[in-house]
Amino acid sequence: MANQFSLNIDRNSPVPLYHQVVQGIEAAIHSGLLEPGSRLDNEIDLAAQFNLSRPTMRKAMDELVRSGLLVRKRGVGTQVVSSQVRRPLELSSLYDDLRNNGKQPTTEVLSFDHVAADAATRTALQLPEGATVYHFTRLRKVGGKPLALMENWVRDDIIQMDKDMLSQEGMYSILRRGGVNFRLATQRIGAMIANDYQAPLLETEVGSALVTMERTAVDDTGRLVETGQHVYRADQYSFEMTLVQR
Repeated sequence: MANQFSLNIDRNSPVPLYHQVVQGIEAAIHSGLLEPGSRLDNEIDLAAQFNLSRPTMRKAMDELVRSGLLVRKRGVGTQVVSSQVRRPLELSSLYDDLRNNGKQPTTEVLSFDHVAADAATRTALQLPEGATVYHFTRLRKVGGKPLALMENWVRDDIIQMDKDMLSQEGMYSILRRGGVNFRLATQRIGAMIANDYQAPLLETEVGSALVTMERTAVDDTGRLVETGQHVYRADQYSFEMTLVQR
């Protein structure tokens, strides 16, 4: 049975009708009114329900499918995929961002080592030969569902870390407790498809789209503190940014 919901359509608004539909369905998904797996009526029935033309409804549904919030399945219809985590592009941690947005993240530490830094890590963190670092991989979940697979290398002369600490709180929180005042970071965002290692951990299919992020953070003394390579499920995660003309 299709999930029933209501939309407030203002025909006097300068906002196009299809975009009002998009905004309304997005709000219903983010609020939990439309839960992941919910099935929607077909476009003809939805257009009749909201007194809209079929092309208007189809344009709205197409946009929601492209954004990853809905999926069309043959023999099933249109279903809600998930409520995406939208993260602003700023120097903050995923753990803190999720907590600040009322979510309850959990962390599974898949590996944790205190090892000699390899050449790539020494270059990234500007460390001398023979330096050691913490190297760990974590699986971050929200509502029990995998969101991100994160691999990090952290210099070990700031604060002592262990596996239990990382399973209980965010890495940035631990580093701040050690006196780190983060100042800036270089960050690269990209995309890839899930491989045989990533897909089972993120509970997705091999070949599914992933968002990637590489980051190296610097504190207010100019010290390169940590570097990391993270991947996120593209159907549950996106970055937001504001562009300013110069």
